[in-house]
Amino acid sequence: MQVISARIAGPSPREGAGMKDIGLVGVPFSGKSTLFTAVTHAGSHAGQANLAVVPVPDPRVDVLTRMERSAKTVFAQVRFVDVPGGLSSAQGVARLREADALAVVVRCFGTGASPASELAGVRADLMLADLAVIETALQKAEKKARGKPGPDAAALHAAKDALDEETPLRSAKLSPEDAAVLRGFAPLTLKPEIVIANLEEGSSVPGELGEAVGVYAAIEAEVAEMETEEARALLEEFGVTEPGLEAVIAACYRALDLITFLTTGEDETRAWEVPHGATAPEAAGVIHTDLQRGFIRAEVIGYDELVAAGSMDQAKAAGKVRVEGKDYLVQEGDILHVRFAV
Repeated sequence: MQVISARIAGPSPREGAGMKDIGLVGVPFSGKSTLFTAVTHAGSHAGQANLAVVPVPDPRVDVLTRMERSAKTVFAQVRFVDVPGGLSSAQGVARLREADALAVVVRCFGTGASPASELAGVRADLMLADLAVIETALQKAEKKARGKPGPDAAALHAAKDALDEETPLRSAKLSPEDAAVLRGFAPLTLKPEIVIANLEEGSSVPGELGEAVGVYAAIEAEVAEMETEEARALLEEFGVTEPGLEAVIAACYRALDLITFLTTGEDETRAWEVPHGATAPEAAGVIHTDLQRGFIRAEVIGYDELVAAGSMDQAKAAGKVRVEGKDYLVQEGDILHVRFAV
């Protein structure tokens, strides 16, 4: 048995491991495609799905890169998906079903804007799209069962009842077993939802939208091609203190219940995303499946502790690095050094 120490040493990391897809949804003229340009700095193309992978802003990654003199820096990533036609096309709905979360873009600019009713309309369309799939699947399940409903039929009945009552599936009182069955049909209303208020200069998120994320999409789209610092300075002149990308990704992480852990060393500093409550072996598996299979232990230190120590070597010398086993639950900002056997 060979024991390998891996900050990232050993097997090559899985590129794109754990990356989440965020599907953008909105009625025509909501500014959905403008938002896509604003947060991804990528142009949109009519008639085809627009996909853009963007790094998750995280200043901790830059700090650790400098501290450990890493040769490579890699941020966590998310992929935004803007599909043509949206909910009005079968292709658009099919692509949105592949997303991990949905961001509903609501127009809060111009005359005649009615954000609350627009949001309600989009949510109704999402439920109707799900109802069509659930009803078809239920008919097939009942026909197959021939009078003896199985777990699939029971789960589909529960979903249909909720949708008939205009309750999105994420809010329905579904059993874990029923929810597991339904995920196989990729219902749109079972996915986490983020509401994005597309604002105009000088306005703020309307109270009726609750905890919606406010983004000045038109302004940010105009500065999308500028250098980061120049763009941030110009946005601040317009009163935009938090760039839309940062606000939207933070909301997506909350909705998906994700946390970030980090790995650092001379070769590379990298940020990784895992679900809240992930164990150390599960986090190791995000880096590479071999690390999870052969997991022995993890050397762990919190980001703030490492920065206070000045370097990983100094942290170890001061006894600040802990040894954790298979039951350890990874915390936000943990820096892991995995030991595994092959």
